[in-house]
Amino acid sequence: MKNLAKFLLFVLLVSAGISLLYDYRLKHGTLNLPAATKPEKYTLAASPNVDPKQVASLEALNRERRALVSSVIPSVVAVKTSKKINIRREYGLDPFEFFSRNQRQFRNPNEEAMVQNALGSGVIVTNEGHVITNNHVVDQVDEIEVQLSDGRTKKARLVGADSEVDLAVLKIDDPGVKPLKLADSDMVQAGDFVLAIGNPFGFDETVTDGIISSKGRPNRTDAFGELLQTNAAINPGNSGGPLINFRGEVIGINTAIISRSGGSQGIGFAIPSNAVRTALESLLKQGRIIRGYLGITTRALEPGQNSAESEGVNVAEVVPGSPAAQAQLQKGDVIRKFDGREVKNIIALRSLVAQAELNKNVDLEIVRDGKPLKVTTQIKEQPTNYPTAGVLPGRGQPQTPRQPNDQIETSGPLGSIRVDDLTPEMARQLDLPNNVGGVVVTNIGPDSGVAELQKGDVIEEINQQPVTSVSDYKKTVASLDPSQPQVLSVCRHRMRSFLVLRPR
Repeated sequence: MKNLAKFLLFVLLVSAGISLLYDYRLKHGTLNLPAATKPEKYTLAASPNVDPKQVASLEALNRERRALVSSVIPSVVAVKTSKKINIRREYGLDPFEFFSRNQRQFRNPNEEAMVQNALGSGVIVTNEGHVITNNHVVDQVDEIEVQLSDGRTKKARLVGADSEVDLAVLKIDDPGVKPLKLADSDMVQAGDFVLAIGNPFGFDETVTDGIISSKGRPNRTDAFGELLQTNAAINPGNSGGPLINFRGEVIGINTAIISRSGGSQGIGFAIPSNAVRTALESLLKQGRIIRGYLGITTRALEPGQNSAESEGVNVAEVVPGSPAAQAQLQKGDVIRKFDGREVKNIIALRSLVAQAELNKNVDLEIVRDGKPLKVTTQIKEQPTNYPTAGVLPGRGQPQTPRQPNDQIETSGPLGSIRVDDLTPEMARQLDLPNNVGGVVVTNIGPDSGVAELQKGDVIEEINQQPVTSVSDYKKTVASLDPSQPQVLSVCRHRMRSFLVLRPR
């Protein structure tokens, strides 16, 4: 104890000595301290460079935009899904999963299963809590949760879904927010200003301004011809989010993008609100979408032909036993009006048929051999095995019988891409939606210059031509003009997009 007291006394004396020495050197100037920094003189701007009175209208527009966003955000939700995937322990994880986007994967080493989580968007459209989203967001999942803007998370029930229109209806209890109104998309015009809102509570958050850059493209005879095209940024994870007009109404549901990188490049597509309303009411009332059909096929526009030269729908074939056959339509007839409304192209006719009441008489005004004629029919429910494309290729696009074992050398931008037929097992491993068909990318040559593609991508179409097999792929690629851009319809995980490949 005495030794400890002596040690503490020694430490105290040394500390006091050091302190006295420091004070002495400080007072007599022998201690070199850093020189004091001279303060810089500065003056911050006290007023803006632009007089607020000169931009009063812009300030008002900014306030109105804030009010618009704040009024619609509570009705936009994040859709979170999870799915348990069985895996084979001896083989481990599938190599393609490393190329999947927008998913988080967790695996317990003691279990032969993997939980796969994904994130999308949706919008509340009824007081009862019905949520519209994309079918590919919730397809083949085990659990669905919806997160609202105030942080609440609710279990969601899948009411119904349809892969063809890529829409699904969910139901949550007690949403506590006002639903958004579905506008009349027939009133939407190219050039209209819109907001694209998607997944505001997770990654890929977007509330972006844009315009409707195209609507009802007559040169597109597939489903994309009926979509609204916008330059508002739509990213993976924003699928199922709403496209909003300046009245805070839903004019479309975001569903696909054209992209060279997987992210937004300013070309996005939305399902028009009229189609959304029809699908919603059918799913709520029937549990499935009831589709009316007329029963004709028409021809795509010929090269160099524009829509003004071919207003109306030229009947190429009439399906036996269909409503068109009941009306005694003939090959070569031109449909000008449907139930009193003008028909400019096949897209307009599809929309009118879809909105027509089943089993109710409708008048068709046609031109046959240069003479006007009126016929009557009843729109019936579309048979389950009815081909939905309804368009024959132009005369310059002859059809070649498919031969699975064809071996055709390919060249051009896609020549060094290796693909394989998409099998059900591979589709399960890649967690693809049910309706995906095409070829899966298995290898990409280093000199291909197609960095946008990834292993595991499924190529469904090339320049609007369906690709259902390796043979189809090789034939289509062999016929491409390498000096022209090519458009690929690609499915990656649960996100469909277009990739535009420019000539090098």
